[in-house]
Amino acid sequence: MPVHSCLLVDDERTAVDFPRGDLDLTFCSACGFVFNRLFDPAHNAYSSDYEETQGFSPLFQDFIADLAGQWVDRHDLVGKTVVEIGCGKGEFLTEMVRAGVAHGIGVDPGVHPDRVADDVAGRTTWVRGFFPRDFPDLDADAVVCRHTLEHIAPVADWMRTVRGAIGDRTDTAVLFELPDVKRVLDEGAFWDVYYEHCSYFSTGSLARLFRRTGFEVVGQWMAYDNQYLIIEARPSTAPAPGTPEAVEADLDAVGHAADQFAAAHATMMNRWRERLREVADGGGRSVIWGSGSKGVAFLAALGGDAHLVEAAVDINPFKHGRYMAGSGHRILAPKELTDLRPDLVIAMNPAYVGEIGHDLATLDVATTLEAL
Repeated sequence: MPVHSCLLVDDERTAVDFPRGDLDLTFCSACGFVFNRLFDPAHNAYSSDYEETQGFSPLFQDFIADLAGQWVDRHDLVGKTVVEIGCGKGEFLTEMVRAGVAHGIGVDPGVHPDRVADDVAGRTTWVRGFFPRDFPDLDADAVVCRHTLEHIAPVADWMRTVRGAIGDRTDTAVLFELPDVKRVLDEGAFWDVYYEHCSYFSTGSLARLFRRTGFEVVGQWMAYDNQYLIIEARPSTAPAPGTPEAVEADLDAVGHAADQFAAAHATMMNRWRERLREVADGGGRSVIWGSGSKGVAFLAALGGDAHLVEAAVDINPFKHGRYMAGSGHRILAPKELTDLRPDLVIAMNPAYVGEIGHDLATLDVATTLEAL
């Protein structure tokens, strides 16, 4: 697999020669943790060239605005200070400030303060770096971490570092969001398995991690078309605090899904290979919509059949004219489809089918739109 999915690549040759790493998913039958046992953190190259944001999607903007408002209200964060570890381009922290947070501190090696909205600039601080190396103390009323924990190994050690950085401030809200591995395994969703994602969690394994590393779980729930797992917690001074909820009893179900994943993976791969060949044999063209991690993983899994995909489309203007890591596919702006006229557009995330269909109709591009 390409070791990074969201690093911007300026030319096709560099994209094709992009560094690769080995992935061997492993399931722990004791706690339900799923991880890449061959992951090498030496490959990490997170920087300002990392372009992970989904913030150009109106659907995603609505989701993060709603979640930010929920967290601010539920955890009484109006007028308070929030630190976000792995803040990306700062969209979520921006929404928390708009919802009433007095001061937001975002920590991420890929943050671009110049892209932060003017209306929150005076109430935000941006640290272009890593926790804990560049920002060691979490002195805040809430610690937020979204879609970062799955990039961390060894993950328990890192969570203990988070707990230590909070110290004796046991009223701090600890709010995390990450992908749900049970859905990935159940669906054979090979496009959601990337080298960067070295740690995968279900409801049960995530709660067990939090309790073992010094946190009391306040609540867990699914969001964003049941793709994301959200956990709310508080620091605790008791070992393994709290009583497991019924929803956490998923060890057998995740184990069964893990057993079936290879077969489900093969079935899904064969289905999409056949679909792409069908279009090509009929003289048509296929493109994928979404050049992020799902797109990179999809093309990597296709291997020698990746040429059946003409290009990748993305609404993020910072990606236009760049190339996909691993496969070398060029990233197009949606308006370029008016010339390409693809016969098949594959949405890399079914959550965005409505948005993509609207964009295609606006462009007057008549095509077949299907989702992974």
